[in-house]
Amino acid sequence: MTHPAVPKIIELASPLADELNLELVDAVFQTNKTPPILRIDVRNPHGDTSLENCEQMSRIVEEQLDLTDIIPGAYVLEISSPGVSRTLTTDREFIAFKGFAVTIKTFAPYKNQKQWQGRLQHRDETAIHINQKGKAIAIPRDLIAKVQLDDG
Repeated sequence: MTHPAVPKIIELASPLADELNLELVDAVFQTNKTPPILRIDVRNPHGDTSLENCEQMSRIVEEQLDLTDIIPGAYVLEISSPGVSRTLTTDREFIAFKGFAVTIKTFAPYKNQKQWQGRLQHRDETAIHINQKGKAIAIPRDLIAKVQLDDG
């Protein structure tokens, strides 16, 4: 379950990432840790994501978060690159990883399942299409929580 502060954090951090020519890929706020950990994944769409990219993002996000009350109290900010096994979010990624094995997780059950695995076919305005052992499946986009590359 996503922490209620995450949409506000993404709203604050996305334009900051854009300023640094980075893409904000994901944000997770782990409140089960002491102190809580805010992890933001960024990617450099023009090449490898460097340590310098992460450091710049860390400084600018920390500065802006300190000016808000989105996260009251102490927390640890981690900025990292999602690496190869990552969540697919952009049209470019859905095109680049066509035919790759993916796991799709839904917010609510779709056809009595909350997790789907198959080979990525494509994404359109209404659904993400996978091939599951020769069977075409279209999962409505508004139900999808996450699409992640599998190791297989």
